[in-house]
Amino acid sequence: MHRAVVLLALALLAPVLASCASERQGRNTDDALVDALEVPDSGVCRVLTPEDVALTSNATRTVPCSKEHTAETFATGELPAEFDKVAYDDSALARFAYRTCSKAFADFVGADESLVLRTTLSWAWFRPSEKAWKKGARWYRCDVLGGSSASTTYRPLPETAKGMLSGRAPDVWLSCARGPSVAEGEKVPCSQKHDWRAVTTVKLGQPEDAYPGDRVMESRTRSFCSSSVEAWLNYPAEFEYGFTFFHKPEWDAGIRRSVCWARTSE
Repeated sequence: MHRAVVLLALALLAPVLASCASERQGRNTDDALVDALEVPDSGVCRVLTPEDVALTSNATRTVPCSKEHTAETFATGELPAEFDKVAYDDSALARFAYRTCSKAFADFVGADESLVLRTTLSWAWFRPSEKAWKKGARWYRCDVLGGSSASTTYRPLPETAKGMLSGRAPDVWLSCARGPSVAEGEKVPCSQKHDWRAVTTVKLGQPEDAYPGDRVMESRTRSFCSSSVEAWLNYPAEFEYGFTFFHKPEWDAGIRRSVCWARTSE
């Protein structure tokens, strides 16, 4: 007997698609970076908090990557010319940032399509301040973070996050949950005591496919995750599993996978 006990839709794009009218640019700002017009440096580190990441622009001063930090910039660049005339909060900016930063993030940390959705690491992107935007600044910055959109604090990162998920990823950076279900449980790293582990993902479409609708997504995810988790657990007589499927905004951004969770303390 097997039983699906949870349906959870992750707000994966929330930090990407959200906008903030505040002109604050983070804590502990560097005057040289406030309202900066130039493309930021890549390969630098900062101590960022979820509150910093909630802002559209960030001018927090850098720290040596050999010192404790929670964020590392892994990609920067000029925005394409198509954004020269768009509004500061145009939704096309968020879609560009998702496509650009998500691919660069996976390459940087050494994660495949599945692991990207099962790690406690995440990324955030920043644009120029609104003042700098009005002066013609058009750049983006992608930072890897020691936590996810559900985190209230971030964990310190290693001196560099480059390749940190290559090979066998450490449990401290893998997603688990503690509680009666994934939806109700507290999200914790798998290095901590847990009841659920995000073990696999299942592919539900090709890049050119249209979104099939919530009902189809749920049905396919439930069926595919049942088989996937059963195999991961080595075909036990009884097991419990959960699943996460994404909705149209995430599909439009390019996500074609759902996440499968196994009830396990391992």
